[in-house]
Amino acid sequence: MDIKTSLAAGAYAKARSATTADPQSATGPIGRVAEEFSTVLQAGEDTAKAAMTGRADPHSLVQALSATELAVETAVTLRDKVVEAYQEILRMPV
Repeated sequence: MDIKTSLAAGAYAKARSATTADPQSATGPIGRVAEEFSTVLQAGEDTAKAAMTGRADPHSLVQALSATELAVETAVTLRDKVVEAYQEILRMPV
């Protein structure tokens, strides 16, 4: 199966972005953190699209992917801490 890079990049660009923030839910400090997370993911996605079409150099792509990886790892760690705290609350005697 032979797929040209430009066709793949075009299909990727047409796909609905999963990183678009919902402006209604972005209130308070948690909303700002979620908005910043979304911004980092969107920047990484934009850089990846630019690299696929030849408009970005590999160094900027690696930087953007590194920032995206750090943001996702931070979000996963935060989620794990929230789940752990919830489980601790469930174990408390009433």
